[in-house]
Amino acid sequence: MGLFDFAANIGRKLFDREEDAGDKIQAHIEDNNPGLDNLKVEVNDGVATLSGEAESAEALEKAILMAGNVEGVSEVKADGVSAPEIEEDKVTYYEIQSGDTLWAIASKHLGDGNRYPEIFEANREVIQDPDLIFPGQKIRIPKDSEGQVA
Repeated sequence: MGLFDFAANIGRKLFDREEDAGDKIQAHIEDNNPGLDNLKVEVNDGVATLSGEAESAEALEKAILMAGNVEGVSEVKADGVSAPEIEEDKVTYYEIQSGDTLWAIASKHLGDGNRYPEIFEANREVIQDPDLIFPGQKIRIPKDSEGQVA
């Protein structure tokens, strides 16, 4: 599962009818604005299509994760967003597994569970509460300047 593919049957429930999905997801992203202007979200057959302007690749990544981690969304297309190119050597993506905690993820990926706040901060718009993560949710894990997981 890549950055733009998601499990449609999990995530935060924001809408009951797909006709309302675009407006609900757009409001969700705007409420936690990771750095997007003129955002527009449309959803058709579980595919969320984003358009607008992102101030950074990180802002675009966060908007994609915010849209994709919504129940009923199986894919996110962001070709309509003007942004600096996503540099996958700057971040790795992780899909939360059953039983995971941010502490355990930090231990595995950063070498120290005490570093879980770094993961939380890198995903502040995606994770509202560090104690409330769910299996299937995708998050960002920042890498250091040498391209290693931070």
